[in-house]
Amino acid sequence: MADVVQPDPNSLQIPNDNLSVPSSPATARNDCSITPLTPSPSPRVEVRPRMACPFSVVVAIDFGTTSSGYAFSFTQDSEAIHMMKRWEGGDPGVANQKSPTCLLLTPDLRFHSFGFAARDFYHDLDPEEARHWLYFDKFKMKIHSTSDLTMETELEAVNGRRVRAIEVFAHALRFFREHALKEVKDQSSSVLEGEEIRWVITVPAVWRQPAKQFMREAAYLAGLVSPDCPEQLLIALEPEAASIYCRKLRLHQVIDLSLQPFTNGLDLDGSRPFDSSFRQAREQLRRSRHSRTFLVESGTGELWSELQTGDRYIVADCGGGTVDLTVHQIEQPQGTLKELYKASGGPYGAVGVDLAFEAMLCQIFGEDFIQTFKAKRPAAWVDLTIAFEARKRTAAPGRANALNISLPFSFIDFYKRHKGQSVEAALRRSNMNIVKWSSQGMLRLTQEAMNELFQPTITNIVKHIEELMAKPEVRGVRFLFLVGGFAESPMLQKAVQKALGRTCRIIIPHDVGLTILKGAVLFGLDPTVVRVRRCPLTYGVGVLNRFIDGRHPRDKLLIKDGREWCTDILDRFVCVDQSVALGEVVRRSYTPARMGQRKIIINIYCSTTDDITYISDPGVRKCGTITLDLPEPLPPPGAVGGAGAGAERREIRATMQFGDTEIKVTAVDVMSNRSVRASIDFLSN
Repeated sequence: MADVVQPDPNSLQIPNDNLSVPSSPATARNDCSITPLTPSPSPRVEVRPRMACPFSVVVAIDFGTTSSGYAFSFTQDSEAIHMMKRWEGGDPGVANQKSPTCLLLTPDLRFHSFGFAARDFYHDLDPEEARHWLYFDKFKMKIHSTSDLTMETELEAVNGRRVRAIEVFAHALRFFREHALKEVKDQSSSVLEGEEIRWVITVPAVWRQPAKQFMREAAYLAGLVSPDCPEQLLIALEPEAASIYCRKLRLHQVIDLSLQPFTNGLDLDGSRPFDSSFRQAREQLRRSRHSRTFLVESGTGELWSELQTGDRYIVADCGGGTVDLTVHQIEQPQGTLKELYKASGGPYGAVGVDLAFEAMLCQIFGEDFIQTFKAKRPAAWVDLTIAFEARKRTAAPGRANALNISLPFSFIDFYKRHKGQSVEAALRRSNMNIVKWSSQGMLRLTQEAMNELFQPTITNIVKHIEELMAKPEVRGVRFLFLVGGFAESPMLQKAVQKALGRTCRIIIPHDVGLTILKGAVLFGLDPTVVRVRRCPLTYGVGVLNRFIDGRHPRDKLLIKDGREWCTDILDRFVCVDQSVALGEVVRRSYTPARMGQRKIIINIYCSTTDDITYISDPGVRKCGTITLDLPEPLPPPGAVGGAGAGAERREIRATMQFGDTEIKVTAVDVMSNRSVRASIDFLSN
């Protein structure tokens, strides 16, 4: 059985006076059992030659909060991106390229359906029967909002039953895998093996390492790839993917919302032609959707001919759950991208409008009633949210007529039974003049009501973009690209146009809801396209250094073999907002604490700031572990019968990469030059 490192201060091996030794947290600072052999240099660059793509096809899954989809491209014809087939079901008159992110499990927890099929089947269930089925929607937000995410984190279905989140995500990814594989095989002239497919899954750039690892573990569980072939799966950052695609745009593929006189026929206040230009774009998008294959430029698009070397731009990914901001600089002539400021954003997606609508219903009908209705009539509640979602998409600034939202009959009936009065009476009693009642069984939301629902979320988005643009590293931005499903909203577009239209050019791709999906395919075809990224956090390990009186606090003093050591010093791997190029590595060497040891476990600490000295400082937390599985040491040359094998101190050299979308670690036994199995875990804290 593998021998896990035991906390044993007597097993410390100190190479020399100048080198640091990892220590434990301050709460148990004697738990030291590994020794680093190297100091703390800056990351060094290993130039990685661009390899020919070893895969035949790239399949990207855009796993969104409100809608999801997939697209693929064959590496032999990489300028053609194939969108997924039209989904069964869906809303009348809408050509659906993506499916609602909702999933249905049977009462005995077996997978039943996903997307429109799940939504429609759940809708048709008898109300009593529906209470036993498990319906999940917008469940991706749970991963963003959970601070202590693990493999055991649970999701709550609409009916209140709980299931492990990893299983729900795996069901969804397995569904996409089966659909995508069938479609890829239908279009492929040759028989494709599993290892010929590279998979790409999109996540928000503001997600931390645990959430990214969670999606990877869900993909393993779903059978997309094997844990033994991790390179077959890439995690793509959503605004980064959008940026990659925006490089390819031609001028006729975008709308320019900038407030410039006589540009695109816009008035200075942007009011008159605004809606018509967007309608034209939607019409062009509808026409383009008859063909599910999109062609992209082999180089960079016309838009970039206006950019000088050093020009910068922002991509604002406005999705269902989060808003993600990335600042990039395009590097000519190679067309690679450089991140200029760490990814930022927050939970300011379109779901915020839905929550505001629910709060409005609670204000009118009472929070106790709404919670009871959700619990007793879960399918009818889903119907109500779908009805609001459909009307929300048509909300536009300056709209004269009210938005009508149908209340399910079961809502009206349930309220009368529960409260002993009509829905109309409740509305009158609430004194909410901005919401009216229609005799056709509808809530009529005035323009003022819609503004009230949208305003908090939109204000957060605009404020966040403005704060980002005020930062020294970001000043002088030429373009702002609005992408993501929420970017289709005229309410959001008008607000951004009004606030920022004179500061930079605001560009919206015609296929704004598909931008991330197409970019994720391009990223899978060439993951080296983003050459430099910024670290979102400071990462490091705790070490021992020689104790210096007057510099180090006495409570950090550890005396070992007559020598004085200072515990808990943070040995930084990388600093927050540090530029790290693709291929840059951080190296540290460690030695086992005792003979025969088979495992080294190293705690990783992180912080949102760089103003830290000790791992016990405020704001520093343990965020993960590096595990090195040590092979049996080889006997030294000339040893008889293995005698003296491993008698010399072993050096295990760990190499970490922080320039990819995920942190990666590899290791080697220096003496034998054999690879050491190395893993990094952010989900087991």
